[in-house]
Amino acid sequence: MSGRLAVFLDRDGTIIEDAGFLREPSGVHLLPGAARAIRQLNQHELVVVVVTNQSGIARGLLTLEEYSATERRVDELLTADGARLDAHYFCPHLPELSGPCDCRKPGSLLYRQAAERFGIDLPRSWWVGDRVRDVLPAESLGGRGILVLTGAGEVEKMDGQAGRFVQATDLPAAVDVILTAS
Repeated sequence: MSGRLAVFLDRDGTIIEDAGFLREPSGVHLLPGAARAIRQLNQHELVVVVVTNQSGIARGLLTLEEYSATERRVDELLTADGARLDAHYFCPHLPELSGPCDCRKPGSLLYRQAAERFGIDLPRSWWVGDRVRDVLPAESLGGRGILVLTGAGEVEKMDGQAGRFVQATDLPAAVDVILTAS
C-alpha cells in the first residue's frame, strides 16, 4: 500500500441537490444523509475530494466567483454537521466552446492532481457519482466506482455502461459499501 485511500465525490446530484447551473449559495441544499456519510469517511481517515464539471462557467451562465460562493456554502453546511471535504476540484470547460481538456470528467487530470497533492493510492480509491462519467475514471485509474441513484443516477442506471459499476441508492448507501470493503 503506497498511499492514502480516497473517495472522489461528484457534487451536484450526489452531495447536493442538482439545481442546474447553481449561481446562488442560498440554492445549495445537502441531500439527505450526505453530511453524515462524509463525516463517516472523515472518521475513517479517508481523503474526501469533490470533483465536479461546471460547464456553466464556459457557457457564461455563472461566474467563477458565483461557483466559488456555492463551493463555500457546501463547506459551511457540511462543517455545521461535523463533516469536511479535503479539497474541491472543478472543470470550468465545455469542449464545444473551450476546446477539449483532460480535466472534464471522465478525464483524469483532476484526480491525478489530487493524488499527487494528498499521496493518494488511486487503485485502492473509490469514485461516487450520479452519472456514469463521474465513475468512469475509476476504470482508467484502477479504482472502484459506485453510481448513486440520486440526481441523474436513476436515469443513468438504464445506460448500458452503468452495469459495470456498483449501484447504491444514495451517498450514505455508497459509503456503507466503501467502509465494508475497506
